Order: sequence, then structure tokens, then C-alpha cells
Amino acid sequence: MNIKKSGEIFERSQKSIPGGVNSPVRAFKSVDRQYPIFIETAKGSRLYDVDGNEYTDCIGSWGPMLLGHNNERVLEAVKKSLDEGTSFGLPTEKEVELAELIKECYPSIDKVRLTTSGTEAAMAAVRLARAYTQKNKIIKFEGCYHGHSDSLMVKAGSGLLTFGHQDSNGITEGVMKDTITLPFGNSEKLIEILDSEEEAACIILEPVPANMGLIIPEEGFLKLLREKCTEKNIVLIFDEVISGFRVSLGGAQELFNITPDLTVLGKIIGGGFPVGAFGGKKEIMDMVAPVGNVYHAGTLSGNPVSVSAGLETINILKENREIYNTLEKRTKELVLRIEELIEKYNIKATVNHIGSLYTIFFSDKKVENLEDAMATDDKAYNTYFSSMLEDGIIVPPSKYEAHFISWAHNNEDFEKLIAGVEKSFIAINQNSGR
Repeated sequence: MNIKKSGEIFERSQKSIPGGVNSPVRAFKSVDRQYPIFIETAKGSRLYDVDGNEYTDCIGSWGPMLLGHNNERVLEAVKKSLDEGTSFGLPTEKEVELAELIKECYPSIDKVRLTTSGTEAAMAAVRLARAYTQKNKIIKFEGCYHGHSDSLMVKAGSGLLTFGHQDSNGITEGVMKDTITLPFGNSEKLIEILDSEEEAACIILEPVPANMGLIIPEEGFLKLLREKCTEKNIVLIFDEVISGFRVSLGGAQELFNITPDLTVLGKIIGGGFPVGAFGGKKEIMDMVAPVGNVYHAGTLSGNPVSVSAGLETINILKENREIYNTLEKRTKELVLRIEELIEKYNIKATVNHIGSLYTIFFSDKKVENLEDAMATDDKAYNTYFSSMLEDGIIVPPSKYEAHFISWAHNNEDFEKLIAGVEKSFIAINQNSGR
């Protein structure tokens, strides 16, 4: 595969952009590649790079492209919105329509505030929880990623894990003292902390963690969280930036029948355009300015182009709820075939999946938390990634991310994926001398 032009652009980019990329995992360094591919266009389930190579896409812009790239209806809505204006700094009716649509899909949300990113939404939700409870500390789980605001960077997932960091430089000691971290899924430690800590304002988590690889919560864990937060007057925040509108129309909270106090959303509610949101109970949300005194503002919050794309995307999903069942079935069938190949080639690997997400962990045991994920085989994953790339399939350039299947993936894509996985497993065995 020729990716010469990508290499040349990467050389240029490093002179103007730190590390040559605007988000660390894009550099492909963690998968032992000299440089990343630079994408030029996308359509449906396919990406096309600057060298003219075609790829079956298993990233989907890290989740929001559930309908595939450049869905015709979404694209038409965006074009119409562009003709009307790109940014006003004043309210639009579409913002109200999107808020009403989110409320309809998420019964836990009485009111919602739009933001420009998931990071901003998570940061604002935590601030709001502190104001509501008049307490200072937050509890988060190791390996769960909630964006790059200071208090949420402690023992986070995603790119921090990819590059071997658990905390980011530049976070003050005071901030770190106010952030309590726990192993995901460990009920005993959760109860121990909550029974001894009086200053916890909120617990924030990905109800389905997907930034240390996909982790499936054990039965009863989310229910325990809800019960303990109610008992201790702690705000329960579900970060559904990835799982929201992805695992079901009502997110993980609908799937597991758990009601959080606040919900953080992003990505898909903008149809892939920059957007985020936080929302929840009226008595909490009414503390946000201008009604209350918890300040949040943003010139591009509720940007009309992003809102138009999100409205069309969610309406398509609402009109065609069978999309979720079909994608779940297709993904399960794909995972079963991957598991057959794992057995056939005696690969030390396991697959976690839910809805239209899955992660292949190169480990001989089930991966249930950050410690398990960190112990998986880097060399095997790197071989898998490079082999898939050479076969025209783009999978996450980090073992700590999830694969995403879209409505646009067809039988040809699935057959190509299986053939690519088989080839990668053969390469893994050859590299290990088997």
C-alpha cells in the first residue's frame, strides 16, 4: 500500500502542529507506525486517503457516524443550514427542537444545555454537581475518559492510556486531591469509599466504558451506584458521549434501566459536527445561568449547522428504531466469527461487545477493568492494526479504543473484515514463531 503523500504531509504538519496531529491517538505512534494516514473524503462505510487508498472504516469518527459518513438526509439538512447562516451568537428555534428531541429520548433529562464539545459538557456537569450539593470532591473510575478538563484527567483513559500516562502534566495538587479514583466495577471499594467520604459531590462514569477498550459493567454495578448516590446525596452523572444514541436511542441508561441525575452527551447529537450537551433533573439544571448562578456560556453552543445535522440524525434513528436491533445482530454475528478464528488459530484474545461496538483484547482472560486492559499484548495488537491497514481496513490506532459498526456497513464490508482478521491472526502467529 502506497501512503507516500500521507508521509509527506506528516513531515509538513510536524513543523506547525505539536506532534503533527490535533489529537494524540491520530499519530499512530502507539501502533508502531512511522506516520498516520491523512483522510481526504468519506462516504458510507468507507474512508479515502490523500494517496487514493480506500478503507473500510471501523472508527466512525469515534462513534457518531452510526448512519455512516455523509448520509444523504443529514447532508441535505447541513447544506440547507449553511445557506441560512453558519453562526449567529443568538438563539434559534432549532436549538429548542433539538432539546425537545433529546428530552423525548432521555426521560431522565428535564432540561438540557448545549455545548461545543463533550469535554465542555462533562466539565460543566461536574461544576453544576458541586454547586448543587455544596460539596467539593468528585469520584471517577480508572480508565474512564471524560475529556481533558483538569479534574477529569486523573487516571483517565483514551489517549492518556495510549501514551502510557495516567495523569496529565499541568494539573495542580489541589485538583488531584479533590478527585477520588476507583477501579471500575469494584463494588466493595465503592461502598468503602462512599461510607467514609462525606465530601463527594458526584460520581461520573461512562456507564459502558469505551476508552480503555470496551468494558461491559457487571450486573448490579450500575444499580448499586444509583442506590448509593441516592442514599448519600451524591449526583450521579452518566457520561454517554459514546454510548448515547449509539447502544440504543435512549443510551446505556435505557439499556440498563438506570436513571442518572445528570447526563453528558456529544458527538452523535451533532451528526458528527462539533457539539455536546449536559442535562438532567429540573432542580439541578435550573441552577445554570441565567436562571441560577452556575455560569456556563459559549458563542458556538447550539451552532445552527451542528444542530441541524444532529436533528436529522436523531430523527432518522427515531423513525427507524430497527436500526439498533439490526446493528446489534450484525455485530454479534461478526464477533462470533472473530471468536471462531481466535479458536482456529489459537490466539490469546477475547472480544467484548455491546450493541454496535466491540474491542478485541489480546489476552487469555476476560477483560473487566483498566488493570486487565493494560496487561493485554501490545505487540499482537500492533500486528493486528498494521495487517488490517494493509488490507484496507482502518481499526482504532490504539488497543484502548472500541471498534464501531455503522448502518452503512454491508455484507462486503463484513466479509472483508473477517478476511482481514484471519490474515492478521496468521501474522501474529508468524511473529511469535508459531
